[in-house]
Amino acid sequence: MKILVADDDSTTRRMVASMLTKWGYEVVTAPSGDAAWNVLQGEDSPRLAVLDWVMPGMDGVDICRKVRGEVPTDRYVYMILLTAKTSRQEIISGLEAGADDYMIKPFDPSELQVRVGIGRRIIALHEELVAAREALRVQATRDALTGTYNRGAAYQRLVEEVDRAVREKQPLSLLMMDIDHFKKINDTYGHLVGDHVLKETAARVQSVIRSYDIVGRFGGEEFLVVLPHADTDFAIAVAERIRAAVSNRPILSGSVAVSVTLSAGVATARGPSVPDALIQSADEALYHAKRTGRNRVCVATERCAA
Repeated sequence: MKILVADDDSTTRRMVASMLTKWGYEVVTAPSGDAAWNVLQGEDSPRLAVLDWVMPGMDGVDICRKVRGEVPTDRYVYMILLTAKTSRQEIISGLEAGADDYMIKPFDPSELQVRVGIGRRIIALHEELVAAREALRVQATRDALTGTYNRGAAYQRLVEEVDRAVREKQPLSLLMMDIDHFKKINDTYGHLVGDHVLKETAARVQSVIRSYDIVGRFGGEEFLVVLPHADTDFAIAVAERIRAAVSNRPILSGSVAVSVTLSAGVATARGPSVPDALIQSADEALYHAKRTGRNRVCVATERCAA
């Protein structure tokens, strides 16, 4: 673990750094509060800081306040104040500013070792909580099979992007796509192969779109793609690129090679638009593509590309 030691007294700073290094920690030092704050704002900054209360520029309490106010909560910094102050009210004010612990100078090295160890455990627990929260978020918003957004999350992202498009006065397009004859794939090869086809189709879709485009599994074999800043012609080109990526080569599942095609419907919002109406328009274009031969792209005006 990397630890920041900030103290304007060079003797104390070197002494504390030497102890921490001896105990196996990586140490970064700062001679002032301003220098300490710069360290804490950097990439891969220390997660634990030993701060002198009184320093030039920002003091230790100021740093605590800024860390609690400006550092993201998912990157918790455990802060120990070193102080010669013994007044209960002063110590309370330091803890209220955001310090996790304090030590009164002069301190015993073994006490420092124990208190730093407590901080290390707190940080480890915090990281576990953040990881668990992220896992729950993924579970709540992602389709378990394909890793794309699930229906609810995809719809919410569409709502957000429609609002953004209105604010920025930019076009937004929506693709509704469906794997052709998917039931026949399941009936012929079994559901395990069908699941692999769904996963590989989703992967091929994601491989040919922009990083900020949004893909969601909307139904069994139906996918939704939200294309911000995309007019109809751009959306048609993306849909064709997706269609080609899926159909140009078979999907391999063990010894089985499955030829897969998909049909797509395109709808474009220009100005205020209701997400449900946009979905309905793209869905109608999709079913027009299905009715007119499949493996093609149609837009809401019924213009198709074979």
